[in-house]
Amino acid sequence: MPTLRLRLTGSEDDVRAVINLLQSLDGIERVEEVADMMDHMDDADSSSAGLSDILGPDAHELEIDAPNTATARKVREAVEALASELDALVEFEEEDE
Repeated sequence: MPTLRLRLTGSEDDVRAVINLLQSLDGIERVEEVADMMDHMDDADSSSAGLSDILGPDAHELEIDAPNTATARKVREAVEALASELDALVEFEEEDE
C-alpha cells in the first residue's frame, strides 16, 4: 500500500479543502496531518531575531494511504489541480523504491 507524503503551503482553509478532497476519493483509507516535530530555533544573535514568523502561509505535512499506485497517481493529480486552483503550493516527497 503506497503512502504519499506531501507538504502544502497555504492557509488552514486550503488544508481543509485538500483533506476533504482526499477523504472523498474512493479507496483512500487514511489522511492525516502530521505534526511538525522539529523545534524552531530562534537564536538571539540571528539576523531574524524578533521578527514575526506569521507573515506568510503555513506549511502543513500530510500522509495519505492509497490502496495501489494507480490510486496514488490519481491522488497526486487531484491534489495538484486543487492546489493550483487555491493558489497554494504542494510538494510531494519522493520515496526510493
